[in-house]
Amino acid sequence: MHRKDFLKYISLLFVAGCDMNIKEFGKVLESKSESGKMPVVFVGHGNPMFAITHNPYRTAWMELGKNLPTPKAILCISAHWLTKGTAVTMVDKPKTIHDFGGFPDELFKQQYPAPGSPEYAKTVINTIQSTKVLEDYEWGFDHGTWSVLLNMFPKADIPVFQMSIDYYKPTQYHFDLAKELLSLRSKGVLIIGSGNVVHNLRQVRWEENAKPFDWAIEFDTIVKKSIEDNNPKPLIDYQKLGQIANLAHPTNEHYLPLLYTLGLREASDKFHFFNDSIDMGSMSMRSLIFS
Repeated sequence: MHRKDFLKYISLLFVAGCDMNIKEFGKVLESKSESGKMPVVFVGHGNPMFAITHNPYRTAWMELGKNLPTPKAILCISAHWLTKGTAVTMVDKPKTIHDFGGFPDELFKQQYPAPGSPEYAKTVINTIQSTKVLEDYEWGFDHGTWSVLLNMFPKADIPVFQMSIDYYKPTQYHFDLAKELLSLRSKGVLIIGSGNVVHNLRQVRWEENAKPFDWAIEFDTIVKKSIEDNNPKPLIDYQKLGQIANLAHPTNEHYLPLLYTLGLREASDKFHFFNDSIDMGSMSMRSLIFS
């Protein structure tokens, strides 16, 4: 995003009237399920400035962190780490990556000094059998990870590691790969997918209280209904939706983390939506929890 666009964007930033259902977090997440497995979360992270400004999305992230069971480690699959092949971060002290431009100095000063988790990253490498998972010693926490965790777990005292998205693989690959990570939920690992259900920056509406595009509403509604029906097939094959799919995701890096979350769903899981609104006309912030 260019600086002039950012200045226009931030000048219009406002507290949206989305239905966060914050009070329901405590009811849904008051304890681990009877099986002892950790929840799985998909977070619409949106504009990096949401991490530090007063807005309902940030408020929901804070509340979510208060109500989640404390994980032994956090695995984040972010829209902002795309690779050829699948990799996991192996560093003890991951760096905070400011992978954007044109924002205020305050945002660039943000650090998330959580420790890494080479031990759990190694578990991922040993657990996944369908593909070779590479060890990465260069990547840290991109803003799809730290902008959310900064508010969910502000003490930065829980080990965090990332798994990359192989951008050269089809959607089914990502859904199936997630299923190989299911055992991590019973080992105390909180798995977070970070992207957006609808993400089209080319179609952003700058006016205050911007009305969502019809295609954005339609695509968001299809995602919602498929999750409610526990029918992931239309979402794996989302390109078959045609023009609304192309409009919702001109490129699909923000969509793919959702498929990991869906792949980690178990039959006994309850689900809960939060931050279910569309920002700037073309960016769905819809987020969800399976627990």
